[in-house]
Amino acid sequence: MTPEFSRIIRAHDVGTSPRREAIEAKPLERIALATRFDLLTLDRLTADLTIVRDAGGIRVTGSFDAAGEQACVVSAEPVAFTLAELVDLRFSDDVPEGDEIELGDSDLDVVPLDGDHLDLGEAIAQSLGLALDPYPRAPAEIRAAAERLLTTEAEAEAIAAADKARANPFAMLRPPK
Repeated sequence: MTPEFSRIIRAHDVGTSPRREAIEAKPLERIALATRFDLLTLDRLTADLTIVRDAGGIRVTGSFDAAGEQACVVSAEPVAFTLAELVDLRFSDDVPEGDEIELGDSDLDVVPLDGDHLDLGEAIAQSLGLALDPYPRAPAEIRAAAERLLTTEAEAEAIAAADKARANPFAMLRPPK
């Protein structure tokens, strides 16, 4: 499956001299990423990166910026986000494989090389996914306004009982109370 935001560079084109790459998600890519990460909108996703080969593989450093809206976990109201995050990744062939591996702090940002390709777009997309607030909350006044529209448990039970009574075809034969 092709990632929503793919910017492939060939590993053998990366040398020991730093190489700068600026990438930006196009409108359709942002829509696809918004769907992937369950966002209401993704208005901006850009990255400024420096790529250089070193002894451990290919190192990618820099930053990415993103802006958009997530749904509040309480009220589903839009919650705006703006991110400016640093990126420090290493693409390497020496990534341990297997069911259980022990990871240290330095191992957490190692990305396996896919043959001769590194996908900077997918790396930034994954970094975006990690940087997003997993439980976005709207401001208290917006949540309070939304909570006023919610039904209490007793009201919900009464509505369900009334619906059940209306659904009974013999309900109209009962004498009025």
